[in-house]
Amino acid sequence: MAWWEGVDETRLLIAPDVNAAGNGLGHFLSLRHPKSGKATCYLLKNETLQELNWFKQAYGSWFIGDYVCEDGRLYTATTVDPVFILLPIFEEARMKKRDDQGKFRQLEEIMFVNSYPGYQHLISISENCMQLVCEIKEIGSSKFFRLDDSKVLAWLCFKVHQLKQTLPTLDKNYAARDKKDTLIDSISILGEYLKDEPWLKLLCDHLKLDLPDTTMKAQVTEIHPTAPDNTLGSSNQLQGKRVGVKEELRDLESCLKRQKWRKIQETLKKCLAGLLESEAGGLVEE
Repeated sequence: MAWWEGVDETRLLIAPDVNAAGNGLGHFLSLRHPKSGKATCYLLKNETLQELNWFKQAYGSWFIGDYVCEDGRLYTATTVDPVFILLPIFEEARMKKRDDQGKFRQLEEIMFVNSYPGYQHLISISENCMQLVCEIKEIGSSKFFRLDDSKVLAWLCFKVHQLKQTLPTLDKNYAARDKKDTLIDSISILGEYLKDEPWLKLLCDHLKLDLPDTTMKAQVTEIHPTAPDNTLGSSNQLQGKRVGVKEELRDLESCLKRQKWRKIQETLKKCLAGLLESEAGGLVEE
């Protein structure tokens, strides 16, 4: 499979089988990360957007049928709400100034981002998902969108509510935490996809929480997604650019607790067993 533009190299990827009725083809897109703004690789398959991350042990390769994949990294794709990815460009597009809420603009205009043609692939899904957080005006057959702060806040509060319901079900460590800690955990997870200004601050002010408490938690658990300009580099180059991945994994392990980490590893092993039985079941072709 071609992992990135024009490069014929094989990688092992575990991804959810979304909308199996579709054509099954996936597209790797270079988009701006909603938190850092850096170029990051995403997978769009059957109108479902997924973010890519990777994990690598010190030494390792993959045996796929009769082929040896020298890159021992395990790439995973997990579904991400496209609203998180589109929020920064819709914020820039409205050009808000103080009391002026900004301009209404058409989707095609908003989704044109210099040096990032990948956003054009998201036009088909952006209209439905961004209706949740935008004001919309219709003139004839044309629709014009403008981000609405109150709708964004309502959407973020809903995401917090979902996380607060989900986290205690993960394991007994989360279940034993009090309500405020669970709330801070929920916001810190969202904070990995939100800039401090304006959205994270707006959410914290609404929930009467201090922003430093939530951002400190987010920094401890941060994982850097796969950057498209790094995917084909050496393991050492990648690890160096990922701000000390060994230290990050150590911090992550302490936050998730050892028991939960073992569960994740066991789940990955089961997934890999199924993939290896089908020889190439985890490969996604462009």
